[in-house]
Amino acid sequence: MNEIDNIRSGEGRVLLITGASSGIGAATARAAVADGWKVALAARSKDKLDAIVAELGDEASLAVRCDVTDFASQQAAVQATLDKFGRLDAAFANAGFGAKRGFTEESPEHWRDMVLTNVLGPALTIRAVKEHVVANKGHILLTGSTAGTRSLPGSLYSSTKFAVHGMAESLRQELNGTGAHATLIAPGMTDTPFFDNGAGPGSLHPEDIARAVMFALSQPDRVDVNFVLVRPVAQDH
Repeated sequence: MNEIDNIRSGEGRVLLITGASSGIGAATARAAVADGWKVALAARSKDKLDAIVAELGDEASLAVRCDVTDFASQQAAVQATLDKFGRLDAAFANAGFGAKRGFTEESPEHWRDMVLTNVLGPALTIRAVKEHVVANKGHILLTGSTAGTRSLPGSLYSSTKFAVHGMAESLRQELNGTGAHATLIAPGMTDTPFFDNGAGPGSLHPEDIARAVMFALSQPDRVDVNFVLVRPVAQDH
């Protein structure tokens, strides 16, 4: 058999995406459905999710309101996925947000919410999906950042992404030998609602990151793509 024949398609498989209401999450949902996946879209903004489901079709997609900082909410999202599609093969822990640089900027409450969302959130996603993903020899992906590869001045956000990068490697080691896969996707400057005024000219598009996600998901079973770093051609750091 030709090696290309072993590349996995999404046909018959189910992907849960957190932070799916816009940006990278929404773009990944569109790319996954185009490749034959069924997708469960989780986020706090149910109205935005419903609009994406209307676009993708009820047979291929599901909208679930989810607070990633709450484990019961994540468990409910997983159960809703199983109830609708009967299985769960992969999860993309993508929910997160940022903060102004400077350790005297933002409020302590904003910091707390960011740390809980960016660090506890993906850990709880792993906890909620792991049993099902391992049973199907599936895939767990985490959204990191170029900010998790190089410290930025006064950036607590950067610190949260360093934590996610470490979490991804810890996950890889825990899944070793199970047949399940682990991938860290680390975007550079990407024009998403993460930036209030846009990421600026020359930045990546959400679809660029979605293609990286689908690249990792489409590899043969023997391949584990652990780290994908995607930068614009003109990004300095």
